[in-house]
Formats: sequence, C-alpha cells, structure tokens
Amino acid sequence: MIAFLTQNLRWLAPGFLLTFASAFGQTWFIALFAGEIKAVYGLSDGGWGSLYTLATLVAAGLLFLRGALADTMPLGRLAAGVALAFALAAALMAWTSSPWLLGLALIGLRFCGQGMFPHVALTAMGRWFRAQRGRAVSLVILGHAFGEMVIPLITVAAIAALGWRLTWGGVALMLALGLAPAAALLFARGRAPEGGGEGGGEEAPGLGGRHWSRADALGHWLLPALLPFLLTPGFVGTVVYFHQSNISAVKGWAQAEMARGYPVYAALAIAAALFAGWACDRFGPERLLPVFLLPMALGVTLIGPAGQVGLWIAALGLLGATQGMASALWGALLPAVYGTRHLGAVRSLATTVMVVSTAIGPGITGILIDRGIDFPRQCLAMGIWCLGLGALGLVVLRRLRLEAAPRPGPVGPVGDPST
Repeated sequence: MIAFLTQNLRWLAPGFLLTFASAFGQTWFIALFAGEIKAVYGLSDGGWGSLYTLATLVAAGLLFLRGALADTMPLGRLAAGVALAFALAAALMAWTSSPWLLGLALIGLRFCGQGMFPHVALTAMGRWFRAQRGRAVSLVILGHAFGEMVIPLITVAAIAALGWRLTWGGVALMLALGLAPAAALLFARGRAPEGGGEGGGEEAPGLGGRHWSRADALGHWLLPALLPFLLTPGFVGTVVYFHQSNISAVKGWAQAEMARGYPVYAALAIAAALFAGWACDRFGPERLLPVFLLPMALGVTLIGPAGQVGLWIAALGLLGATQGMASALWGALLPAVYGTRHLGAVRSLATTVMVVSTAIGPGITGILIDRGIDFPRQCLAMGIWCLGLGALGLVVLRRLRLEAAPRPGPVGPVGDPST
C-alpha cells in the first residue's frame, strides 16, 4: 500500500483534497452551528430540520441533473467551478440574515460539499485506476475521516474565538483562494488505467463488456436491487449524528463525553476503508455486499439498551466501520459493473440516492420522536433492517456473479477482463 501511495500520489492527492474539503457541506459540520442558526433565525427544532431536509432534497435534484458534467467537462475545470460555488454558499451563510437566503446557502453547501466534491473525486478514481481501483478509492476516501478528526476541533475553537459568522467567512476564503486553484492544478492531468492498452485512454468496460449509460442502468435489475444498500448507510449515519441531543437527553449522557466517540469512529472508518479497498481488488467489490452493513447493524442496535457512554463510543466505531467499507465499495463497484465512459452520469444517480437518504432521515425520525418514540428505541428497528439487507446481499451477489460469468472458466471479480 505504501509503494502504491508513493507511486500514485500525483493522482490520489486531488481526490483526497476534495473528500477532505467536502466536510464543509456535511451534516456533522453544519450541525456545529445549529444552536446559533436556530437562535438567530428564530427556528424551532422542527423548523430547522424541515429547512435542512428541503435544502438537501433540492441539492439531490441538482446533483442528478448536473452530475453528468463529470463526463463532459475537464475535471480540473469542474472541480474549480464547484469550489467557487461552494465558497459562495459559505459566504452567504456568513452574511445573510434572511431565512430564504439561509435555505439557498444550505442548498449550495449540500450540493457542492456532500454531492459534487465526493462525486468528482470518486469519478476520477474510477476512471484513472482499474487493476488497483479499490486501493485508490480507499485512500482517497480517507479524506472524509481525516476531516472528521481535524475540522471539528478547529471549528469549535474558531466559533469561540471569532463567532460563527466569521468562521463561515474563513471557510469561504479557504475554498475560493486555496482549494479552487489547487483543484484546477491537480486535476489538470489525468492517468491512463493499468490494463487499458496503448491508446486505451481512460475507458474500461463494465458488465458484459459494455459501457452502461444511466438509462441502461435504470433498466437493469441490479440498480433497483442496490437501492436499499445505497440508502441505508447515509440514512442511519445521518440520523445518529442529527439526534445526538435526543440520545443525550434520554440516556443522561453529557455531549462532551459522547464526543469522545468521534476519533474512534474516524479510526475504524480508516481501517475499514483500507481493508475494503484491498478486498475489492483481491476478491471483487461485489463480495462486500452481504457483509458491509453488519457492523452498522450491531452498532445501531447497541444504542438502544446502552446504559454507559462507553457503549455509545463502541457503537460509533462500528458505524464508522460500515461507512468506511461503503465508500470503498461504491467507488469500486460502480465502474466495475457499469464501465467508465458514462461513469459520471451513473455515479450521480447513485450519489443522488445517498443524498436523498440523508435528507429524509432527520425528518422521518424526528416525526417519530415527536410521537413519543425516542431515538434509542428506533435504533433497534434500524439494526434489524441492516441485518435483513445482509441476507439480501447474498441473493444479489449470487445473481450478479452468475450474470458476470456467461462462459465456462474461472470466475474473477465483476468487470474483470478474465470474466
């Protein structure tokens, strides 16, 4: 892994940069400002949650409409343009006093940060790497975990020292003056994947030796079968973060004690991502489908009966393991199955589903809390759901591998030229 990193740092660095900077549009980062935002704009918990859900759904729609730009625009120009739009949204958070403009700022943050930054990064990795795509993806998505380890501490200190609006202003300046030119420079030169052959460019076919368009993918059985797997990690992870205050109130835990779980979450996400990247290259990414949700199933189930904050920390670690594996899985599986020619369009569809899951989660679980079903009790149902998907993953795996091996001979990973 170290040799691979040093040999390919030139192409891994831009992807890592975007996943790291995507932090500024993630739920956990925006939630750091929730108290101040609700106070300034006079929003209740329900009003804030509803506005956030609506903004995220609009961002998901924009991603679906514009995600295919990764197939038609040079990635350097696209990444720089998204960074500037991201900076504008952060500046709007710092400046506006209007709830309507707050909603517009949230749309921009969610579209650019949660949506386009990871989308561009993983599209590039899927296109630039083939034989070691899993390793490339697993290293690039470490940007998420490093952001979760480093940025919250800096942000909390900045809010205390400068105030929440100036902190957003600082984010806007970093994105506009630092990240946008860096992204344009680092994405300027692509990489031909191993095994592509002379003149092979950056394209590698997927299932059946085809390059699947988004319409092709929508008409095939696999994509609907993958939908619950795409939805679940984002849904569960987001609601656990979003409803920490409810968990704290129900359990009687101090949120400062609960915060000790974040380094554990990040550490296990990193370890799981690296393992999953190796496993994707060695056995095929589809082999992870039956198992990647099992740590989340155990973790979210622990929250319900947990009487000590130590079990919360363990639960967060298990959720981190699933999130690390999930990112590596989708980064490797989608190009392996659907090819790379239309990867931006196909990935935008999958990413839209993930973003929608993070939008609907707080709304649904919040309504249940209002109706007397506290969040720890909801966690048991989510754990059972994750276990059920593990069983479904076995069915999907069997059918997918049968379809990927239409002729006799040894069966390799899905999308492998040997199949």
